[in-house]
Amino acid sequence: MLKVLYVASEAVPFVKTGGLADVAGSLPKALKKQGVDVRVVLPKYGKIGREYLDKMEHVYDGELSISWRTKFLGIDKLELDGVTFYFIDNQDYFYRDGFYGYGDDAERFAFFSRAVLELLPQVDFWPDVIHTNDWHAALVNVYLRLDHIGDERYERIRTVFTIHNLKYQGVFPKDVMEDVLGIDWQYFTNGDLEYYDAVNFMKGAIIYADNITTVSRAYADEIQYAYFGEGLDGLLRKRAADLHGIVNGLDVDLYNPATDKYLTDPFQNYSVQDAVEKKIDNKAALQRILDLPVERQTPLVAMVTRLVEPKGLDLVVRILDELLEHEDMQFVLLGVGDRVYEDWFRELAWRHPTKVSTNIYFSDEMAQRIYAAASLFLMPSAYEPCGIGQLIAMRYGTIPVARATGGLVDTVIPYNKSTRQGNGFLFPNYNAHELMFTIKKALGLFRDFNSWKLLMTNAMTSDYSWARSAEEYKALYERLIG
Repeated sequence: MLKVLYVASEAVPFVKTGGLADVAGSLPKALKKQGVDVRVVLPKYGKIGREYLDKMEHVYDGELSISWRTKFLGIDKLELDGVTFYFIDNQDYFYRDGFYGYGDDAERFAFFSRAVLELLPQVDFWPDVIHTNDWHAALVNVYLRLDHIGDERYERIRTVFTIHNLKYQGVFPKDVMEDVLGIDWQYFTNGDLEYYDAVNFMKGAIIYADNITTVSRAYADEIQYAYFGEGLDGLLRKRAADLHGIVNGLDVDLYNPATDKYLTDPFQNYSVQDAVEKKIDNKAALQRILDLPVERQTPLVAMVTRLVEPKGLDLVVRILDELLEHEDMQFVLLGVGDRVYEDWFRELAWRHPTKVSTNIYFSDEMAQRIYAAASLFLMPSAYEPCGIGQLIAMRYGTIPVARATGGLVDTVIPYNKSTRQGNGFLFPNYNAHELMFTIKKALGLFRDFNSWKLLMTNAMTSDYSWARSAEEYKALYERLIG
């Protein structure tokens, strides 16, 4: 049986700050269904829910050297949904109010990476493949090749490294090399870890991993160009033969409008068969909750997003007042982020009190109720490695209007009224007028009941489950080990 150790810094349901957690919580379950013996390694954060902490089995106490330091290492274990999770325990590093953004992050995740490899003999699990994710686990690939030369158990292990967002690379001052990482300076001077006179964790993983993946086919191509490459495009072009794009899937059990636990009275669960009518009822329920006029035939346009520039908010800012003044529509926003955008959307609601609801917070419950009530979902991203919002929206029959970049172009198929094919709307260039034209086109189709119903059906029946992506990963693992 194929054995895979999946390494990440977060995973649903234990801890989540972004899309990585959704992937790390869902892909291993899908691989398990494909017959893979997959196990997951995470840091044991103090903020993991008590309902999980209390069920963990303690399997190891020991010490681990990280450069000149000797630190406590604990390993705990928990089985969930048929998948075994291991947790790397060190309270100094992981029992904190947050998860990232600390001055000693280089040390914390260097410890985590070394601990992943130290774990193997303690639990007697020797994987065929170690699959690491993003910069937090990047040094696993480096330590595997540098620290275990001559040990056949480690030397036979193949590695896959997944880039979820190239913008976040784990870049630290170069003095962490020997003092923190415990890695000889020669691997800095030869360029393996050096990046503009600093240390780059992700660069090391890209160099040392056997294969590299990204979370969509389009993003795998885009990051080989300077505009998207964040300074690593040359290296990625050099490794192009080993670089693969595999689109993220969606947990279709969690995100299912027919069983969604948040769609309680006054909201309603629904299926493809009764989606049109039930979504109108859900829209009316949401309008009441948000103090918007109940307009059952008015399209509700939604954004559930981090309020940061890469999400295309500068385009939205340029066109939304004009759309609200001239189109029959309402707009709802849910999210937090940069203060400048938070303030702008608050002012938008003040300018258009009967058409706009601005909600500067985040809640899974409210997010899924918005997905179940809205007509259109905006994702005008400057770049989007994969994106999960458009996948959830389509699952709930909410039609995405997205920019043709990254995972959006891989998953959103422009609707063609003549062929009756497609599940959403795309605009090609990062341009406010193109976004406005595409929204107007979508609003126009909304008034064509039969076409809109067909479009909703297409969206809700699009197959973006993890099963297909898991098959691609399994095939990649099998090619690696021959």
